[in-house]
Amino acid sequence: MTKQQLADITDFDEESLKFELPNEPKFRISQIFKWLWQKDITSFNDFTNIPKNLRDKLANSFYLPTLDIVEQQTSKDKSVKIAFSLYDKAVVEAVLIPQHNRVTLCVSSQVGCNVGCSFCATGQMGFSRNLSVGEIVFQVKKMQQLSTEIYDTHLSNIVFMGMGEPLLNYQNILRAIEIITDKDGMGISPKRITLSTVGIAPKITDMANHGVKFNLAVSLHSADDLIRNQLIPANKQYNLEKLQNAIAYFHRQTNNRITIEYLLMKGVNDSLDDAKKLLQFCKAFPVKINIIEYNPVDGLPYSKSDHETMENFKTILTNHNLIVNIRRSKGKDIDAACGQLAAKSLKR
Repeated sequence: MTKQQLADITDFDEESLKFELPNEPKFRISQIFKWLWQKDITSFNDFTNIPKNLRDKLANSFYLPTLDIVEQQTSKDKSVKIAFSLYDKAVVEAVLIPQHNRVTLCVSSQVGCNVGCSFCATGQMGFSRNLSVGEIVFQVKKMQQLSTEIYDTHLSNIVFMGMGEPLLNYQNILRAIEIITDKDGMGISPKRITLSTVGIAPKITDMANHGVKFNLAVSLHSADDLIRNQLIPANKQYNLEKLQNAIAYFHRQTNNRITIEYLLMKGVNDSLDDAKKLLQFCKAFPVKINIIEYNPVDGLPYSKSDHETMENFKTILTNHNLIVNIRRSKGKDIDAACGQLAAKSLKR
């Protein structure tokens, strides 16, 4: 059978896999899961402490998601961007970003994206499909190995800020994070994980009710509904009032400070009036604001704000006692904007 006719084994939790393998003892199911999430494996034959007949049964019933590196770029600032080819030849990206003695990993959640943000390279690709639980976790595993090889250190932080809208792949993202943080999985603290969303308000509420332990970042980019509608079409469905209410609820339920991501684009959202509207939006909950330098994308009509504009924007916010950081663009000499490398790799 082809992979399309088999089931992705990483889509099953232990309880549902036990249902698929009813004659196997519980300890065998646990062994399978340890191989999946703790080891570097490429096939079921790697599961060396599992009987051959069970390995054959797994191979005849399931497939392992594969992530093959099809392109690797290294920036002058030592950021490393990887394009992964998946089993169906789809391509997604992951990025290692070193800073001082820390390494942050940026992970993708979908092949393409159906949110269609007007400033984003991924948004121009359209949407193909959600990534499976395994495709998400295996990105982290493979990039953990690369971080050790390249920088001689493990990942310090993981951010779901790559291709796709994580909250439109809600169940797989939550389960992937559970595996990444589980002591029987990768054992990474949820405090070191941040999920970034354009603001799918009902799912932010669901996360709050779920009691998630990881951090939330919201890609706001404008606190004016008319401007935000143009930048992020999802705002027409989940406008700023709905989003503000959902974020406030998330804070009340989790007591976590929210990060607001604000991409400054020249003449679009970088005026002093824009800064004042952002102040008003952030009054409803404690925040940290990251002002991000825009990474231009070929064919899109946006450019980054100049240094003085960025500093003036920041000053308005800090004068009201907000925590504000300016994030300079990394990897300017490579295909750094989200989706650029994947799009290029697909054309080859």
